[in-house]
Amino acid sequence: MKVILTGDVKPLGTRGSVVDVKDGYANNYLFPQKLAVVATPGAMKQLEQQQSAKKRKQAEEVANAQDVATQLEEAVIRVAAKAGGNGRLFGTVTNAQVADALHEQLGVTIDRHKIEMKDGIKALGTYPVEIRLGNNIVAKSAVQVVALK
Repeated sequence: MKVILTGDVKPLGTRGSVVDVKDGYANNYLFPQKLAVVATPGAMKQLEQQQSAKKRKQAEEVANAQDVATQLEEAVIRVAAKAGGNGRLFGTVTNAQVADALHEQLGVTIDRHKIEMKDGIKALGTYPVEIRLGNNIVAKSAVQVVALK
């Protein structure tokens, strides 16, 4: 019997997979647990529509991430922090501060966990950062730390 999985089933496959199983397994386990439905022509058509919608949505997300990446690579993110006379900061510039500066300056909301800095920023100057936008898209940008007045 051909069934469409509605949930992940360890030995069979993932959600949306069309698999061939024995009638007893489908009737006694998959259907009562709501892990599968019978692969009728209508269900197959609905599955194809869902998969094409998912692909379109993913393509839109990739395009949006690439747009944001080009915007971030062209920009220099300015972060103001308290500093001493020798250019050393009182504390460090954190990922959260960089994310807040991105939101204020460019209007882009990015989770602080997606911002990667090699070392903690502890002095005034310009430092490279990598921002992971998902879908294997990484934007390399620069953070300029200036003294807070």
